[in-house]
Amino acid sequence: MTKTPALSRAAAGVAPAAPVRIVHLGLGNFFRAHQAWYTAHAPDADRWGIAAFTGRSTQLAKTLDCQDGLYTLITRGRDGDAAEIVQTLSRTHAGPDIAELVGYLADPRVAVITLTVTEAGYARGPEGRLEQSRPDVVADLAALRTGNPIELRTIPARLVAGLSARRAAGAGPLAVVPCDNLPDNGHVVASVVGDFADLLDPSLRLWIEGNVSFVTTMVDRITPATADGDLIVAARLTGLADAAPVVTEPFSEWVLSGEFPGGRPAWDAAGARFVPDVVPFEERKLWLLNGGHSLLAYAGSARGHGTVAEAMADPVCRAWLDQWWDEAAPQLSLPADENADYRNALVTRFTNQAIRHLLAQIAADGSQKIPVRILPVLRRERSVGRLPPGAIRALSAWINHLRGAGAPLKDVAAGHLLELADGPIEDATRRVIAFLDADLAGDEELITATVESARDLHGSTSQAWTKLATEVPPVPKTRS
Repeated sequence: MTKTPALSRAAAGVAPAAPVRIVHLGLGNFFRAHQAWYTAHAPDADRWGIAAFTGRSTQLAKTLDCQDGLYTLITRGRDGDAAEIVQTLSRTHAGPDIAELVGYLADPRVAVITLTVTEAGYARGPEGRLEQSRPDVVADLAALRTGNPIELRTIPARLVAGLSARRAAGAGPLAVVPCDNLPDNGHVVASVVGDFADLLDPSLRLWIEGNVSFVTTMVDRITPATADGDLIVAARLTGLADAAPVVTEPFSEWVLSGEFPGGRPAWDAAGARFVPDVVPFEERKLWLLNGGHSLLAYAGSARGHGTVAEAMADPVCRAWLDQWWDEAAPQLSLPADENADYRNALVTRFTNQAIRHLLAQIAADGSQKIPVRILPVLRRERSVGRLPPGAIRALSAWINHLRGAGAPLKDVAAGHLLELADGPIEDATRRVIAFLDADLAGDEELITATVESARDLHGSTSQAWTKLATEVPPVPKTRS
């Protein structure tokens, strides 16, 4: 039996790697299905190679390095699979390799830094600024002050280390482009990086403000974790053995707003949109897609469903989703017909059974997601005296999740949240809502409605509740 040749540039018959002009932090499936894919489809892709860094792990970087940075992107639609070999990764590194990161950012040819590190990756405190008391932030600051850090654990510290080296090298301006599901993510990253730089060297903060552009983006493409069977599919479709293929859906969207002082790939020719204001697109995606996902993750998993498509096939979950969308859509500023088209497209995407989008993956880090996906709509509804059942259901489903319903709890604040959610449901609800928003915790009508919703959801679940331990096994990441 003939052995399938391993994926490499020679085996695939593709050109040598492009020169590195983009650095990416957060080497994972979503980045490879989205930003790397857009770069590959830009007409000037041969000028824009990417050096990508993992988080703390090393294995994916090693695997892709053995494949010359190549990987197979499997687009999984209702009519079957299609595959392409993406060539834009010129180098791959483990996240802790700070010397390599600093070296790239000191190179004037590098013009863009992109990031996909999840909402929890920016070391933000409750006010949205850098949480300076965090042990990892304190340790990173101490390491940078020595002038020879071996390992930096936080994203703000890694960015500051690289930007400090860029200033010292006189390498010129560049753009930082976060691609995580955070409102005004460019401002968020500018704030935490500026705060960290100020602690290290106030003059560095001033240099960053004058030389670094922080671009705000909205990203959208459902990208589940890779399964063992996907390796077989990649080999069948390409004739090459790929140890790190990526599966994604046909739909993709990228909206950006900001300056690129050192240049950028022609992403617009690949379908990206450059607009004066990302907020309308960002709100639509966060509230309709991501908010809908969170509702299904907590309420749907409590009803025994494992994937988004399974929850969508449940008439009860589907009615809950429609009710949430009916509340959220009128709050959007984009034209109503565009929102209706987007909503119809979401139904098609959510019911695509070929994409195994696990609810347990979506449920992770709810403390970072509920405030930006659900609370804005809830606040607007309460400001005009309404008690929106869809938003309240999403909130109460998350509270039940903290109390043991449905998907396993995986959250950066898990220990604290378990304490808040313990005890009588009335007390737990008030404490959890206070954790999210102190003002809402004083809204007695809302508290009462949320408690009633939590009890109603409890009665509608098909699973027995079990008290969760603080430590639970991690679930693979799925992004959208």
